[in-house]
Amino acid sequence: MAVVVVPSSSSGRQDYPGRLTLFVFMACLVAATGGLIFGYDIGISGGVTSMDPFLSRFFPSVYRNQAAAADDGNQYCKFDSQLLTLFTSSLYVAALVASLFAASVTRAFGRKWSMFAGGVTFLAGCVLNGAAVNVAMLILGRVLLGVGVGFANQSVPVYLSEMAPARMRGMLNNGFQLMITLGVFVANLINYGTARIAGGWGWRLSLALAAVPAAFITVGSLFLPDTPNSLLERGHPEEAKRMLRRVRGTDDVGAEYDDLVAAGEASKAVSHPWRDILRRRYRPQLVMAVAIPLFQQLTGINVIMFYAPVLFKTLGFGGGASLMSAVITGLINFVATFVSVVTVDRFGRRVLFLEGGAQMLAGQVAVGALLGAKLGWSGVAAIPQAYAVGVVVVMCAYVAGFAWSWGPLAWLVPSEVMPLEVRPAGQSITVAVNMLMTFAVAQAFLLTLCRLKFMLFFVFAAFVVAMTLFVVFFVPETKGVPIEDMAEVWKAHWYWKRFVTEDSKEDIEMGCTGGAKN
Repeated sequence: MAVVVVPSSSSGRQDYPGRLTLFVFMACLVAATGGLIFGYDIGISGGVTSMDPFLSRFFPSVYRNQAAAADDGNQYCKFDSQLLTLFTSSLYVAALVASLFAASVTRAFGRKWSMFAGGVTFLAGCVLNGAAVNVAMLILGRVLLGVGVGFANQSVPVYLSEMAPARMRGMLNNGFQLMITLGVFVANLINYGTARIAGGWGWRLSLALAAVPAAFITVGSLFLPDTPNSLLERGHPEEAKRMLRRVRGTDDVGAEYDDLVAAGEASKAVSHPWRDILRRRYRPQLVMAVAIPLFQQLTGINVIMFYAPVLFKTLGFGGGASLMSAVITGLINFVATFVSVVTVDRFGRRVLFLEGGAQMLAGQVAVGALLGAKLGWSGVAAIPQAYAVGVVVVMCAYVAGFAWSWGPLAWLVPSEVMPLEVRPAGQSITVAVNMLMTFAVAQAFLLTLCRLKFMLFFVFAAFVVAMTLFVVFFVPETKGVPIEDMAEVWKAHWYWKRFVTEDSKEDIEMGCTGGAKN
């Protein structure tokens, strides 16, 4: 086993010289558009599955159940169909598998080519979905979309964290989540418009227009520069130094470059990152890579965003009104994400995690109580429009809490705490867990809504309590810490320090004693 001891900065929390250059800002803006494809799909799938022409053509049993529920039937169960949820959630199984392969592509060829591969594959899925004539074509198209999402979600957060100056890393990385929310909002607007197209073919346009955000990331990735970290990892030290000078806007990059070189040495010493990330010294990072995306999905947010139109139909809104309600929640999601962008590097990650958790808890409890009071266990009741509007207001407050906390931070924190030698593998684990949980929640939601009724929202509330306690005790503050100096954070933490300081002979991050290598 290779032993790598790397040099230290005296403080362990220094910032390096440099500034946010226009070059870096534009590169991060282009890379962040990888979030558009994920967000557009989240928004478009829920809206399409609430359109009657789409349901009657591909899911006739759901269409009949919906018509029956309109005549004083059970509002909780009218969309209960495993085939319908398979259409939505098949993407996430494909994304899970693809993210595991994407780690090898990202490490061997660089972050930009993973983004390009994701964009091309997503484009192919758009063609199949827009031209679908049966459920098999729909699901095959969703699988290709999932491969694209897996590659993009694996590479984009890593790229943003590596390009950004430490003091602005949170803001630039949160651009990924901002693009996701923009994609959701635009998709909701498109659904609202295409649902009104005469002839019942608007759903095809909704699905096919996913090619537009896919084209952004596909073409844009061809013009992106490689990150200095990736260039060093792939054996191009002089090119890496030139790139570092360019992205920082200064020639005074010696200290940061030395730290990157030391991290590169550690990366080269690790020939099996998937095996090494399981070692005890990487336990804190591995827990973050698993727990944070797992908890993000257990907030219940994708239930709201996937099925917002379906939920609003359940609450008694008509088809057009339910799509407009989804537009409103999508707009709230997008605007509230700006709060995180402008505050994450000022107030830190933990403050946003904790405030957002409290707000989401109140929202889930309120939605469950409102639905329980009106629909009860039977699910048979006429819901006054004013009452339904009240539920939408509560959902918007819940979505806002998510949008400035667990939404962006669940991508930011895992990507910034990983050391270079296991960073692609660690980000792949983050994406895989996120996609697995997204699949599980999406596949189970309509079934559990039918069985648990309004109590389902109290189940999500319990998960929010658990994840907030996890943040309180186990998630350290990483605001302003250089990405290659993150070991100091773990060494100072009351619990995680036992994993990173137990063996003083094996220091694998920046900020340690030494000068010996290999």
